[in-house]
Amino acid sequence: MINKINFLNILFIVIFISYISASNIKENGNNVHYVNKSDDFSITGEGNNKNWEKAEWIELTKRKQFEKTPLRTTVKMLYSKTGLYFLFNCQDNKLTSSMNADFMELWNEDVVEVFLWPDENYPVYFEYELSPLNYELPIMVANIDGELLRWQPFYYESNRRTRHKTNIINGKKEPHAFIEGWTAEFFIPYTLLMPLNNVPPRKGEKWRANFYRMDYDHPESISWLWQLTKVNFHDYKNFGTIIFN
Repeated sequence: MINKINFLNILFIVIFISYISASNIKENGNNVHYVNKSDDFSITGEGNNKNWEKAEWIELTKRKQFEKTPLRTTVKMLYSKTGLYFLFNCQDNKLTSSMNADFMELWNEDVVEVFLWPDENYPVYFEYELSPLNYELPIMVANIDGELLRWQPFYYESNRRTRHKTNIINGKKEPHAFIEGWTAEFFIPYTLLMPLNNVPPRKGEKWRANFYRMDYDHPESISWLWQLTKVNFHDYKNFGTIIFN
């Protein structure tokens, strides 16, 4: 009986350690996240599709640890035959967001951001931003020794367009509304990323990536990120790694 109990205890410890290791993987000091494959599905802004059960939440951390805020930011990611899916959950107190069109400088207000760098041989990556008011900024960035050359998509229509929606938790979707949080759900088709190499991804392939959120409720903005960067959000050499399952 004692041996059986000991065996069960050891088995539990092994399973627990395996779970922790799978959820907090690091490679050469960088965060690593395994992205599961999914069927294509509709975007609602609430992240209530059952396919999201296949993805684990990634907890983003504050860029400056001394920033005193209990607010949390988490993100999920999936991939399909046609593109990439993302779901952000942002705890918030106020919508500091007033821009009312796509392709504006959304990073100056509340926003979530995804950076995707599929090929480490070239300093070119894709940046996507979405505001809580559901306005987007998709751009390609060439980072030449810190000089950023940004390109917006041309003939941005049909199967090259993203799909995106946001949802406000306990509040109105309007500038400066008091809320409890917001979610952002969006789909980035491979056809929009095709100028980049290694697109679409194959099983087992590795991309570099990072996830961010900016909040401007206070005089000094607060930012969250997945992989800590040394310089700024465009410090692509210090991005984390995503591996496609």
